[in-house]
Amino acid sequence: MSSTPTPQGNRLDRRKARTRAALIRAAQTLISQGRMNVPILEITQAADVGMGSFYNHFETKEQLFEAAVDVVMDGYGQLLDNLTAGIKDPAEVFACSFRLTGRLNRREPELSRVLLNNVLQLLSADTGLAPRVRRDIAAAVDAGRFNVADLDVAVTMTAGALLALGQLLNDQPERDVEETTDRMTEDLLRMFGVPRRQAQRICSLSLPDIDATQGDGSAA
Repeated sequence: MSSTPTPQGNRLDRRKARTRAALIRAAQTLISQGRMNVPILEITQAADVGMGSFYNHFETKEQLFEAAVDVVMDGYGQLLDNLTAGIKDPAEVFACSFRLTGRLNRREPELSRVLLNNVLQLLSADTGLAPRVRRDIAAAVDAGRFNVADLDVAVTMTAGALLALGQLLNDQPERDVEETTDRMTEDLLRMFGVPRRQAQRICSLSLPDIDATQGDGSAA
């Protein structure tokens, strides 16, 4: 018996994928608005799909919201991987990722709000930012660039700094996002054992062009 998908099967798979994507987009919008206690009916209406379609993909709205955050954060994590792929110094990789993420608060406010509203989930996630922060700090420790006694504490401090930065920039829209983000990045580097002048140099380096990377199809 042939296992080749039929045209009808392909159409069904595409329809299912579109429905799931619509639900995830609706959930992402609600998360960015801080509205996670809405009924499932409101979610399906925002996604323009039927109530029955929801349960074909998710058992609960909590499961949907978790999937929505995972999609956003893993996509952004992959983008950071692409942007830092050519950087050799792991301390610079860490700093570049933090500086770019801080700038999201002005550049991609919805993505920033998703992060701020789900920081506890992001800390324990297997995908997205948390494992990449852990990987980058560990690489810097192994290379002798960071002096970190407890990796878990270092990851938590980084996440806390990112959360505090986002809240500060949200509360003070007139504040310069680049100067503030780079200052906080420098403080983190120094906290992890990087000498002051090195930390200043690293935070003055040019950042990769995020528009060019998104435009060449290398990141969603």
